[in-house]
Amino acid sequence: METSSARPGGSWRPWWQRIAVGLAVLAVLFVLVERFSLLPGFGGLFGEDTRDRSGPALLKSIQDMDRYEAAVGNFQVVVDLEKDAAFLPDAIRGTRTLYVGAGTVGSYVDMGALDERNVTVNEDRTKASIRLPHAVLGAAALDPNRSYAVSKQRGLLDRLGDLFSDNPAGEQAVQKLAAQHIDEAARESGLVERAEKNTTSMLQGLLRSLGFHEVAVSYG
Repeated sequence: METSSARPGGSWRPWWQRIAVGLAVLAVLFVLVERFSLLPGFGGLFGEDTRDRSGPALLKSIQDMDRYEAAVGNFQVVVDLEKDAAFLPDAIRGTRTLYVGAGTVGSYVDMGALDERNVTVNEDRTKASIRLPHAVLGAAALDPNRSYAVSKQRGLLDRLGDLFSDNPAGEQAVQKLAAQHIDEAARESGLVERAEKNTTSMLQGLLRSLGFHEVAVSYG
């Protein structure tokens, strides 16, 4: 029986080193099969148990709100984000993610800076005039329960990189882009005008219930 040391140019390896190399190869194959689902049903062979070991949520601060949120818009956008590498085909290096982002944008009137100069009342308290700042839009808030990735296409190098990444195939870029598109749509949706109209209706109803017959609300 001929060993590697007996062959011309061969080098002798101890048996334990050959076993270590074999185990390393098996480990790499296992990771590849698990990650890329090369064998259907193999991924569930070892099972997976999820435990929530999170600590209690800590209250960092409390902020008093002096604003009236008068309207909320619900939006949905489909983000198609593609990243290519120069001089390399997409199959080798590149990603493309199709993501559905759903979220809300609120519109509110800030009343924190109002004082007696913003409210005028006649002597018999039957007429009132109120001047408010224009309504503004809040930031888009994505709903994780209604937002999801439809498909992810990654090149070979990107897939291999995910094996050693703490956040493989992260969705931060498409989530940020979805929020930007929702913010843009909110600015063109008439949400600010709706918020001012609703604020006017609220104040008129409130002051009329207190005995005022005429209530004028202006913005600017």
